[in-house]
Amino acid sequence: MRSRKSSADMATQQQSFTWDDARLVAGVDEAGRGPLAGPVVAAAVMLDETRPIHGLADSKKLSAARRDSLYDEIRAHALCCSVAMASVEEIDRLNILQATLLAMRRAVEGLRLKPQLVLVDGNRLPVLPVRAEAIVQGDARVPAISAASILAKVTRDRWLDELHVEFPCYGFDQHKGYGTAQHLAALKQHGPCVAHRRSFAPVADAMAQTARPFEA
Repeated sequence: MRSRKSSADMATQQQSFTWDDARLVAGVDEAGRGPLAGPVVAAAVMLDETRPIHGLADSKKLSAARRDSLYDEIRAHALCCSVAMASVEEIDRLNILQATLLAMRRAVEGLRLKPQLVLVDGNRLPVLPVRAEAIVQGDARVPAISAASILAKVTRDRWLDELHVEFPCYGFDQHKGYGTAQHLAALKQHGPCVAHRRSFAPVADAMAQTARPFEA
């Protein structure tokens, strides 16, 4: 594994650009930084200007049905796209910020085409071999980032739906791993399962209080 970069290396790098010299632009966003369970998922999308996708927006402002519909459109009409994850084990080992940046880097590296510019939602950048800019609230401002947010969100939600089949007692299909009252009550009763993030305080507390947590 590559050595971890310093916080200075990860700092926001604001760069000016014009659309004329950045035709191959990739938007990058993530889903799943806050939940207590499951991987963090990142997506990178390069839109095709000749095949516009209408209705792109921050995934959090769209209904599940609309996200699913746009997910299919993005996969069909984007110039190229890539989805990547950082696992629960990587989150616990690296911390959630570094795991998120790792997933973003993997998503960009997975693109079929090399972008001239990468636009990342938020105020931090992964280490990339191409020019990049962090865009605060980019998922509401930049269509390619909006598309990436939708791919990441839908992919992660579907992963949690599958996890629910294996561990129905937690209600993953309802809260998608977030620390809702339902989820916290299930953690208190059953202890964590293999998909819970042990480095997150509510999960660590449940492990300490539960005599027999689920084991890998």
